[in-house]
Amino acid sequence: MKILITGGAGFIGSNFVHYWLEKHPEDKITVLDKLTYAGNLENLEPVKDKISFIKVDICDEEAVEKAINGIDTIVHFAAESHVDRSITGPDEFIRTNILGTHVLLKAALKNGIKKFHHVSTDEVFGQIPLESNEQWTETSPYNPRSPYAASKAASDHLVRAYFTTYGLPITITNCSNNFGPYHFPEKFIPLAITNILEGKKIPLYKPGNQVRDWLHVKDHCRAIDLVLQGGKAGETYLVGSQHKEYTNLDVAKMICAFLGVSEDMMEFVGDRPGHDVKYAIDASKIKNELGWQPEFEFEQWLKATVDWYKQNQVWWKRIKSGEYQEYYQQQYSKK
Repeated sequence: MKILITGGAGFIGSNFVHYWLEKHPEDKITVLDKLTYAGNLENLEPVKDKISFIKVDICDEEAVEKAINGIDTIVHFAAESHVDRSITGPDEFIRTNILGTHVLLKAALKNGIKKFHHVSTDEVFGQIPLESNEQWTETSPYNPRSPYAASKAASDHLVRAYFTTYGLPITITNCSNNFGPYHFPEKFIPLAITNILEGKKIPLYKPGNQVRDWLHVKDHCRAIDLVLQGGKAGETYLVGSQHKEYTNLDVAKMICAFLGVSEDMMEFVGDRPGHDVKYAIDASKIKNELGWQPEFEFEQWLKATVDWYKQNQVWWKRIKSGEYQEYYQQQYSKK
């Protein structure tokens, strides 16, 4: 297989590159990434001699079409993904997530791509009331509540349209919140871990009761692999851990415990606009049809993630500087 991985220098994309090389060493991988603030070539340093890398903006039609030449499979991770950033600056989310996906779809169709897998999010479905036992399925209606979620919803619709209208062989996964190695430390779990390691407090959006269905990135990579190998063209698969529910406050307390610090290292900050209170996925379809299930429990994966950040401080300390610090102060100065 000759596989193109867009956004392959980012968090989930780089983990997928590592995973795919381990599981399918015979395949040829090309990584396409714009190297925005969240893309980091250091994520690919251990495997740089085993891949081809092209620095490309997926909105650049000519460059994308050239990169696709000779490729038979595309796994599309490239996206602006941080909800907070989409609230303060939505334009780049609309450009990259919608226009960029469309550029990629056009090039895939023109070049006869055999498989086009689109990686999306559960946030397209909106939110679930805290007291509800509801879980989203592949037929749940879309109700995005942030510019980020709306841009991903639009890209999902475009991908499905290219299957229905043009017959492009696509699959889609909508996943829950990922965590694990190489996670950019603007997101909650790596932010909490690295802040404590720096002697800073964990900022928690008030009142800390938001619930997420946490999915380790390696379990996510395994799910995408199964979809590529056995998923049906045109189908969507929801990927979520379905572990017991954890609030953000619960997660912060666990991280404090793993790092041996007092819970006084947590502080509440002003909530963000339109903050979704709860996500929950029913992953029955991918489990029943493709045999996927999470490998470990959340607490095990979280402890392993804490250990990774303890052991890779050079990596994240380079990131938590400069422009990141300006953004951090802007985002978490609201008490």
